[in-house]
Amino acid sequence: MSTNESGNHPILAIDHGDARIGIAATDEFAIGTHPVETIDRRKTDAIPRILEIIAERKIQSVILGLPLRMDGSEGTSSKKVRRFGKELKKHLKGLPFTLVDERFTTMTAIEKLREAGKNAKKQKAIIDQAAALEILKDHLGW
Repeated sequence: MSTNESGNHPILAIDHGDARIGIAATDEFAIGTHPVETIDRRKTDAIPRILEIIAERKIQSVILGLPLRMDGSEGTSSKKVRRFGKELKKHLKGLPFTLVDERFTTMTAIEKLREAGKNAKKQKAIIDQAAALEILKDHLGW
């Protein structure tokens, strides 16, 4: 069964980073994907903010991008994301939670921003949301 058929929408996608966390989501009908926000980890406690977004948007499923190396192995970034995911999952009250391969999502996001005439270096907050969108689209098979 594909994600679209499972009825677990809206889905929240998270692109985890040390400085920022990008958030994107589907709509309740899985017709579209949308950037939501970028959480600045230096200014905001990420997990409480993510839980607020989940409540506000009536999220039914959460996916978290797992940064894998090109050969599919895990490194220090993967370990950080797994720790974050484990902590987040404690607060999800049984919502479906999935780690998904996020290789190439940031590069794809940067390329799409560049094609749209945006300077990626000046758009760091937008890149994080765009990467979360790419994680979500990959997960949905779009």
